[in-house]
Amino acid sequence: MECVCYVENPEASVAGKLVCSCGYLKDHHSGEAISHGYRQEGNKWIYERHVRQVPTDAFGDIVFEGQRNGKYVRVSSGTAPATLYELMTKQWGLNPPHLLISVTGGAKNFYLKPSLRNLFCRGLIKVAKSTGAWIITGGSHAGVMKHVGEAVRRYTMTSSSKEGEVVAIGVATWGIVHNRECLINKEGMFPVEYTLDEENQGRLSCLDHNHSHFILVDDGTHGKYGVEILLRSNLEKYISKQRMGTEDVGIETPIICVVLEGGEGTLNTIHSAMMNGMPCVIVEGSGRAADVLASVANLPVSQITISLMQKQLRTFFSETFNTFSDRRIISWTKKVQIRMHQLLTVFKAEKARNQELDVAILQALLKASSNASHLGKENLEHQLKLAVAWDRVDIAKSEIFTDKKRWKSSNLHQAMFAALVGNKPGFVELFLENGVNLGEFVTPEILERLYNNVPQSTLLYKKLRKAVEGERRRDASDNVDAKQRILLHHVSEPARDLFLWAILQKRKMLANILWVQCYRKDPKRAQKLLIRVSNAWGNTTCLRLAIEGDDQNFMAQGGVQSFLTKIWWGDISVDTQTWQVLLCMVLWPIIHSNFISFRLRAFYTAPVVVFYWNVLAYFGFLWLFSYVLLIDFQSQPSGREYFLYLWLFTLVCEEIRQVRAILYFSDIWNKLDVAAILVFLVGLACRWISETFYYGRIILCLDFIIYCFRVMHIFAVNKTLGPKIIMVKRMMKDIFFFLFLLALSIVAFGVAKQGILIHNEDRLDWIFQGVVYHPYRMIFGEIPIDVGFSGFDLNQCTLTGSDPYKPKCPEHDSNNNPIFPEWITVILLCIYLLFTNILLLNLLIAMFNYTFQLVQENTDKIWKFQRCHLIEEYHSRPSAPPPFIILSHIILFVQCIIIRRPPQIRKKLSMSSLLPDASLFPRH
Repeated sequence: MECVCYVENPEASVAGKLVCSCGYLKDHHSGEAISHGYRQEGNKWIYERHVRQVPTDAFGDIVFEGQRNGKYVRVSSGTAPATLYELMTKQWGLNPPHLLISVTGGAKNFYLKPSLRNLFCRGLIKVAKSTGAWIITGGSHAGVMKHVGEAVRRYTMTSSSKEGEVVAIGVATWGIVHNRECLINKEGMFPVEYTLDEENQGRLSCLDHNHSHFILVDDGTHGKYGVEILLRSNLEKYISKQRMGTEDVGIETPIICVVLEGGEGTLNTIHSAMMNGMPCVIVEGSGRAADVLASVANLPVSQITISLMQKQLRTFFSETFNTFSDRRIISWTKKVQIRMHQLLTVFKAEKARNQELDVAILQALLKASSNASHLGKENLEHQLKLAVAWDRVDIAKSEIFTDKKRWKSSNLHQAMFAALVGNKPGFVELFLENGVNLGEFVTPEILERLYNNVPQSTLLYKKLRKAVEGERRRDASDNVDAKQRILLHHVSEPARDLFLWAILQKRKMLANILWVQCYRKDPKRAQKLLIRVSNAWGNTTCLRLAIEGDDQNFMAQGGVQSFLTKIWWGDISVDTQTWQVLLCMVLWPIIHSNFISFRLRAFYTAPVVVFYWNVLAYFGFLWLFSYVLLIDFQSQPSGREYFLYLWLFTLVCEEIRQVRAILYFSDIWNKLDVAAILVFLVGLACRWISETFYYGRIILCLDFIIYCFRVMHIFAVNKTLGPKIIMVKRMMKDIFFFLFLLALSIVAFGVAKQGILIHNEDRLDWIFQGVVYHPYRMIFGEIPIDVGFSGFDLNQCTLTGSDPYKPKCPEHDSNNNPIFPEWITVILLCIYLLFTNILLLNLLIAMFNYTFQLVQENTDKIWKFQRCHLIEEYHSRPSAPPPFIILSHIILFVQCIIIRRPPQIRKKLSMSSLLPDASLFPRH
């Protein structure tokens, strides 16, 4: 826009220069405009006649001192909102908003308490990110616009590039923008660097450097505020009429006004917004107009009197109250009285400890939807559509799905479809929990609509298109109706059909929810599928693939754990208490009573009973082992010792039976078993030789330690102790790294100390003590006296190293004074202790703490995965515990050697509810 008629304004001048009524200097006008002004009758400047539209000469990219890039455009005040919306969505590439937040308030800088400022910034960004909203402000670097920019800046500094940016659009008046000359270029600026110069801006305003887009509204005037108000209002109205979502379940874009501080202009904006049905959120505590409205918001209209309004204005406009005339006070009173409770929400910052601003904004929108045009069922469904569009499950749970409302499955179908298409698994799960029946929801039409929403650029779309064309060709020569074929073959399993659709769409979380629904519909079938052998999987089962692939997420699924629980308890009821099982193990006759009702054989072959018997047997083995070592270890073995050998022999036989499995050595506990057996055999061999009898006992004592550590495997099934065992195993890896650094420190200090103090020590045992043993003891506070040579007694050492029981004396002269520099050894000792005692030990503690936190976060998954390995082991283990397990081994030996029938290493399932002939854990 440009002025085409110069009309001098006698009341204004800049540095003695003449100024036109449009606000620009005379020098800014063309000769034609000046001459036209002289011919103007009445000497009156009229906007409609004296301003003309010209092609924009200011657009492109804007950079604020290298900090942030944005887009800008200069437009006429009469530009159509549709044109601007097309510019923003197609040229600037903005995604259509799911919510429009219009922030208004004080145009000048004002003070906000740090706590309130933090609440405002955090809440505004949270609601913008969670709903995909656009934030619209005045765009200048002052007042409420500056606080919005600060919120955007905080988010930008703390977020990653993958999270995307917050869209903050500044709609400002071109004529009040300071340094706007640098934005002008008919060819566009890509980019232009804009400098904030608040010191020299005068009555003008700088653009806020934290906004992402700017629409600069020009009506041909200079220095005139408020030019953008009408265009901004029309643009907001236009955007609010755009529908979001799919065509059949879409709704108009919701809009809300957030008010922070402000004056009389802000009151007019709020009044106009509510008259147009726009909800408003007033931030209490921000000052002036916002606080005036907040103080009377809950009062009935009859109590809002002129005297009350006068009192509130005096309180919150104390500095400018003298400028309020009686007419202005009456005007304020009338506008405050004309308000709609459902459109006005007050965010009380002082009482917002358990509520954020984003929740208040969304609740205000839901409350506003309860107006006359949305009553009853339609209102609730409209609110639900809003919550789905914003992807705010928390709002839906707290505000919509309450005890006061019981939803029918049919009432949730549209919202369910929108959640599926929009990939919002939280809502899909919520709808399933609140009564959506997939059998009623999934129809051929729904499936068709779901697949029609597949993006055309994907491979799935191309495959579907090819399949549809092939189907049409078959229909031409086939009498079976296509719709009937879909009904017969494709909608028989609704949960499965949605599950496959989610997988084809690569929507993992959605597929997982539908996967659970498939299990809940038919648990027995799901458990059968776990142990179904498939050629596609290499003649194995999906359960085996999950175990070998260490897929803890799969093993933690409820269906898998339910299946494993059934295997663990066998034919025993899973509701049986542990004390009942233990009592029946000892007093087996009560099994035939009504105490527990099942067969004797089924009881003793259940994996849980086999496990308890093996636990008791193992502790019996440890007791016998310790008894022999401490009390009954004679030169000639006693009967108890021979019985210990027999017991160990049965353990060896069981390990030999297990070692036939391919993955035997992949288990650390199996490696520990093999190590314990080998050490025992070495100790046994030494024990039978008289010369090494004592060494054999030492080796067997060390082997007892290994068998004690083997007890940890037994408690892997316990939900509390199991993850702790994993922590110990992982911390052992941390210890090895720590020992490496510790060994470097010990050797470095030990060699340096030994070389400085002792000359040519050639005895290996004393070299080891000086280089390794003594530095290691120093970590625990035992400092040798020879380090500083203070109080050292020459009678306690040997000068030549001839005495094998004494260390060699440090370097000294004839007067027994040290000739080595004592300060060097003292400094080395201080550095060594500082590095080992403080740095390395704290590093070890930090590593242990990290490992603990890592395992603690996944305790449930880790325990369930460990439990699977234990159940697998005891499901295939013979029923009798050691040493009676030898009977089972004899039977296996007879079958393999004499009868020559391959032994059944893995027990077959015997649960009637599952496949009777399928192996639980088949291996390939």
